Amino acid sequence: MEGLLTRCRALPALATCCRQLSGYVPRRFHHCAPRGGRRLLLSRVFQPQNLREDQVLSLQDKFGDLTCKSQRLMLQVGLIYPASPGCYHLLPYTVRAMEKLVRVIDQEMQAIGGQKVNMPTLSPAELWQATNRWDLMGKELLRLRDRHGKEYCLGPTHEEAITALIAAQKKLSYKQLPFLLYQVTRKFRDEPRPRFGLLRGREFYMKDMYTFDSSPEAAQQTYNLVCDAYCSLFNRLGLRFVKVQADVGSIGGTMSHEFQLPVDVGEDRLAICPHCSFSANLETLDLSQMNCPACQSPLTETKGIEVGHTFYLGTKYSSIFNAQFTNIYGKPSLAEMGCYGLGVTRILAAAIEVLSTEDCVRWPSLLAPYQA
Repeated sequence: MEGLLTRCRALPALATCCRQLSGYVPRRFHHCAPRGGRRLLLSRVFQPQNLREDQVLSLQDKFGDLTCKSQRLMLQVGLIYPASPGCYHLLPYTVRAMEKLVRVIDQEMQAIGGQKVNMPTLSPAELWQATNRWDLMGKELLRLRDRHGKEYCLGPTHEEAITALIAAQKKLSYKQLPFLLYQVTRKFRDEPRPRFGLLRGREFYMKDMYTFDSSPEAAQQTYNLVCDAYCSLFNRLGLRFVKVQADVGSIGGTMSHEFQLPVDVGEDRLAICPHCSFSANLETLDLSQMNCPACQSPLTETKGIEVGHTFYLGTKYSSIFNAQFTNIYGKPSLAEMGCYGLGVTRILAAAIEVLSTEDCVRWPSLLAPYQA
């Protein structure tokens, strides 16, 4: 049976295998239609014809190197199709898997008090100029002008936008805090060399949460709460992960952690102590000293795919936009902030990268487009 399943490249093929094994007929595999509407057979789901190996390789010259398993498999079975460098059509099976992932993310975020919002993709240049990130992020921003000459970027992240939104609420009280506001939207970054399919693209889906607290102590509690929710998410998906100390980069703040899936194709180099809980991205360490700072044991180096990132921001953004609330003494105070990202489309590809064989896609059971 395992030999048959490994030759199945997509769910219509999987349905055929199951029919041969257990007497099922293909028309029983269908979308459930609400209110008695017409059912859609899986055999009629839109999907490019399964690509032969030579056809997949022919895409290499046009759309970049096929250098990882997830990219090759997702092309072969018709989960994605190239549109332009770093941009892909997400086809029906992938969309179903992504919707399932978003539902699990919603459950975890709302369980800790998260409230879902949706902010504009177009972000005015003046917001980014206020934080100096218009110049700091440089060519990474995809910029444009409207017909009136006003400058915008396509948002790669939304710290400026959400802080300006909170600052516009003039009568916030400490009794209303904390706010945990999040969204799941398309993001855009002008990668100089997009590669690895959905693992590093110019257009992708991300869950980004922004939190506002009344004190540093409360903000630290919220930070720990969100990190625990991320751990719960990856445990539910059955993905082996490691939480590592990380650099704050262009986001800023005073503390940062990455959630990494250890895998050889990963672009991040990680240092992990086999004897204690210490782990870090190598970019945060002094490479001349590769002993664990906690227990002095030698560190083990591995590679990983970053699928989540958390930042404690303090008042970096709230001080610029004057995002204030009235404290217990009736005085105005700046909100303490954190921001937290999950790469939604990256998780889909990374899960395939770490769970699949060389010729068969394997999803976490919670994300599989269909159960057969």
